[in-house]
Amino acid sequence: MNYQKEEIKQGITTHQIHTENFKTNLYAIFLAIPLEKKTVTLDALIGAVLRRGTKEFQTQEAISKELEGMYGASFNCGIEKTGDNHILKFYLETLSEEFLPEPEKLNEKCLSILFDIAFNPLTINGSFKPEYVEGEKKNLKQIIESKIDNKAKYAYDRCIEEMYKNEPYGLYKFGYIEDIDSITPEKLYKHYQNLLAECKIDIFCSGRLDEKETIKRIKEDKNIQKLQERNPKYVINNEVTENKGKVEENTVEESMQVTQGKLVLGLDIQNMGENSRFIASVYNAILGGGANSKLFQNVREKQSLAYTAGSSYLRTKNSIFIRCGIEIKNYQKALDTIKQQLKDMENGEFSEEDLENAKRLIVASVDAITEEQDTEITYYYGQELADRFISIEDYKKHILEATKEQVTELAKTVQINTIYFLKD
Repeated sequence: MNYQKEEIKQGITTHQIHTENFKTNLYAIFLAIPLEKKTVTLDALIGAVLRRGTKEFQTQEAISKELEGMYGASFNCGIEKTGDNHILKFYLETLSEEFLPEPEKLNEKCLSILFDIAFNPLTINGSFKPEYVEGEKKNLKQIIESKIDNKAKYAYDRCIEEMYKNEPYGLYKFGYIEDIDSITPEKLYKHYQNLLAECKIDIFCSGRLDEKETIKRIKEDKNIQKLQERNPKYVINNEVTENKGKVEENTVEESMQVTQGKLVLGLDIQNMGENSRFIASVYNAILGGGANSKLFQNVREKQSLAYTAGSSYLRTKNSIFIRCGIEIKNYQKALDTIKQQLKDMENGEFSEEDLENAKRLIVASVDAITEEQDTEITYYYGQELADRFISIEDYKKHILEATKEQVTELAKTVQINTIYFLKD
């Protein structure tokens, strides 16, 4: 296997993916903490402030200049919601050392600057630089305000918000405008210090690596040595942790200036079997995973009720989301047709050809994981957070073993939780 991991301190784990498919090496740091309403906006702001400057490179310009001198290395950071965790993500990509015109310790430089950005921020009088905090507060407001611009994404986020109301997963990953004004540089820096002391830290290295040298450099880095061991505060989410009871079907309608209606259905999967995620993946692919799926064929092609129609399986919450862009007048007919597809799945009304097409679709997507470094890192990090490791080859094997009977049995445990409709 080309993947190995090692816990270098309690709560701090390194992951190395040796691959010769690329001429670049990709390094990443993930800081995971539980999603909470009182801290979600602070979390979203921290990454933006950290990228503005470190004690060694005090401006974005200084960081950019340093990266340019490293054969055009590129840096990026962001915030994600994975299950009930909020994840601060830092990426740095550079040319692999064997392609350099002359020998140079480029990997060591990359790790050093990445750790510097995440763990050694510029501070003034024991807090973040006020100018940087104020600038990023304005940027964050704009990001939150602009979430209504993409109506399809907005409808999806709103369905999640309603389906997981008063639960961590219902929180918006960028936080809330009403919480921004009260954030001071001192308050933000104190939260950063608490986060750094308690979060789960994962360090990924992907590329043409000397594994022993890489782990040595990580352990010797001054910023890593400063980090304390911890009992990391994060949430394990997988298909056997999401215990769901029966719920009343909840319908939410919202009006906005739109020319096309956005219909989103959130489905709960009651099956919590050991390998249910593979069965659920196949179920989802048959239902709405591609051009051969029941939703695409029946809602879009045959009845012309939707411009787009598909579904996605969210393993971390053991849920499926159906998303359709429809003529507003077709709402009821489209909804009835979707419900009929769910009933047909429950009754086993799909063919062996449907089953095989679904498996091929999933296997093709799994094969594509190793074609992008960040996708492969995301795969292994998802395994880490779910605390249920499986290799890519074994994943495909489980998919191919799924039977029609298993998919039908799982279909009987699927129920509609929330129907969200964005109309004019």
